[in-house]
This record gives sequence, C-alpha cells and structure tokens, in this order.
Amino acid sequence: MILNPAILALFVSSALISGMLVFSSSWAVVLLRTWDLRSGSELQLSLERRTYLLSTILNCVFAFQLLSLFLFLVTADRLCPLFAGAMCAAGTLNANGFGYPTVLLKIVNFLLAGAWLVLHHADTWAYDYPLLKAKYALLLVLTPLVLVEAFLQAGFFLNLQPDLITSCCGSLFGDTGKTLASNLASFPIGPMRLVFFGSVAVTLGLGAWHVRTGAGSYLFAASSLGTFVVSVAALLSFVSIYIYELPTHHCPFCILQSGYHSIGYPIYLALLGGAVFGLGVGILAPFRKVPSLAVSLPALQRRLALLSCFCYAAFAAVAAWKMVFTDFRP
Repeated sequence: MILNPAILALFVSSALISGMLVFSSSWAVVLLRTWDLRSGSELQLSLERRTYLLSTILNCVFAFQLLSLFLFLVTADRLCPLFAGAMCAAGTLNANGFGYPTVLLKIVNFLLAGAWLVLHHADTWAYDYPLLKAKYALLLVLTPLVLVEAFLQAGFFLNLQPDLITSCCGSLFGDTGKTLASNLASFPIGPMRLVFFGSVAVTLGLGAWHVRTGAGSYLFAASSLGTFVVSVAALLSFVSIYIYELPTHHCPFCILQSGYHSIGYPIYLALLGGAVFGLGVGILAPFRKVPSLAVSLPALQRRLALLSCFCYAAFAAVAAWKMVFTDFRP
C-alpha cells in the first residue's frame, strides 16, 4: 500500500515541506534576533538578500501545504475499496487512530498557512519590510505543527492494514452515535438552519460594513471564523441530507465522490477560503497605522473581506439551492 502513487506523493511532499520549513525557521530565528533595517552592516545586507530566497521557498511550501489537504482527502477516498466496511474516506480515516487527527491538523495548518501568505502578500507592498518579524514569528509557530502533521500522516499510512474491518460513514456520522460528529449531525434541522443562515447574514453584514467604513476588522475576522465552525456543523446537520436526499446520511466525505458530482471539493474550498480571507482581515488590522502600508493595507483588507463574503455566500447559495430545488423533505 505504501507504494500507492498518491501516498508516495504525500510522503515526498511532506518530507520536502518539513525540510524547507526547518531550514527557513533556522534563518527566521536569526532574522528575529538581528534584523535592523537602519543598519548598513554586512550581516544586515546579507539578511535582506536572504529574505528573497526564503520568501520564494515559503510561497511554494505553503502553496503545497494548502494543496496537501485536498490530496490527502482524495487519497483517503480512493483507498476505501481496500477496507471492508468503508464506503468513502470516512472509513479509511477510521482504519487507525491517526486518520482524523491528521485531517484536523491539516485544516488548522491550512488556515495558518493561508494567514502567512496573506501577511507575506501585504509585506511585499511596502519598501521597509514592516511585517517581516510578524510573518517569521508565525513561521516558528507553523513549523512544529507541520512537523507533527507529517508524523501523524506517516503514522496513518504506515499503520493501514488492508485486512482490517472498519466502520462505514453511516455509523460514524449517524445521529444515534456518541461522537462529536454524531452530536453535530443530530442537531435539530430547524434551529440549525436559523443559526447557519443567521451566521452567514451577520458575516455578510459585517463584511459590507468593513468594506464601506474600514472599521470592525477584528469583529469581522471573529465572525468569519465563527461562520466557518457553524457551516461545518450545518453541513453535518442538514446540508448533507439534502445533497444525498436521505434523512440519515450525514457524511461529510461522500460528497467528494463523483456520484455526487464531487460537489464536496468546491464546498470545502469555499469554507476554507472564507475562513482564510476573513482571518487575514483580522491579522492585518494591527498594521494599519504603519506608514508604508497606510494606503495599501486598508484596500487589501477590503478585498479580503469581499472574498470571504463571496465564499460564504456561495456556500449558503449551494445549501439554499439544494433545499429549494428538490422533492426531498426530511
């Protein structure tokens, strides 16, 4: 099983990402300790040149880190026929104790990697590297998390046993189970609809207010992350059953399959994009008064807020479309 091309690709990419992050983090420590733009020393000039190399490396590394989440889900879904009882990625991930922790950590690292890319993008608009220390401090937070993710992912694939009987998604995400996912799936549909659409409406309203006035950066970021959590709960609670047109099918992974037009990929991309863009608005807020970013940063925040609102509106539109244009009634 370890010779599966997708698994090999994940192993290689994980090793490269981890190695590049460790290398970059060693220089990040030097940058955080010795960086002084007012100095004309040889060390400072060397560090300024070094930042261009590190930025190129980290742009590629974090782009691959974002893609690795989807590659991991695709791989888990494609492996499900090898396990008795598995019908989708849910069963594959349940084949050992490393599967679901890997997914959860990949989601966390997706959000943080996206935040790093937002910081770096904003930093390139200024001549004096005002966000350099912030983005390399974030890098030092991200590196151990990515290393732990690599360990969990390796543990997951190395401990897969094809002769294992695993659980199907019906038992894992059924509303009669005792897991957190089962509890989310068992939320009453009516109240969950109100919470979900209300949360999206609040986020869109705060986004419009921010775009219009430039105020409320932190509030919008918090609302955006809250809407991400609520949207995941809504997907488990009622959106999924409208997609499957089955009152007991709450699985968040079957929607990745071609039988459902792989609608899960744009759904997850919209949710993760909405969270990353919304988080970016809040992360950039402390730097609005930096002179070299005084003009460009508010404009970037507005664009990020619009993108976040678009992502959440797109998911809400998909949910509403599935609810309205179907003969299924739970």
